[in-house]
Amino acid sequence: MSANFHPLVYIIDYILGVIMWTLIGRVAMNIFQREDSQFFFMRVFVKFTNPLITLFKPITPSFIIGPMVPLYVAWFFFMIRFYLMPWILGYSVMGMLSFPLESEISRQIYQFFNSIKF
Repeated sequence: MSANFHPLVYIIDYILGVIMWTLIGRVAMNIFQREDSQFFFMRVFVKFTNPLITLFKPITPSFIIGPMVPLYVAWFFFMIRFYLMPWILGYSVMGMLSFPLESEISRQIYQFFNSIKF
């Protein structure tokens, strides 16, 4: 963790990030599987994301096709993470927090591939 944020900020961002990426994963998985598929991962994606999709149903436009609704809901979590969280924390520049979850993952991937000697 590179910045000196309170651990609660990281916990909130990690939770919002996992929710966002799970919704995106459901859309990606839906390209290859039906929503009622018996494939374990598809069932998990549907089970964990259906409550969120139901929660956002009142503000979801009716013209969005069903398989794209999770992507629409994920967009809200992206907006919260990118705009609302830095604003709440008092930063004048939007994106100041800039996704600690993804930064940490990319740092780990970089260190892993940097340690491999070809």
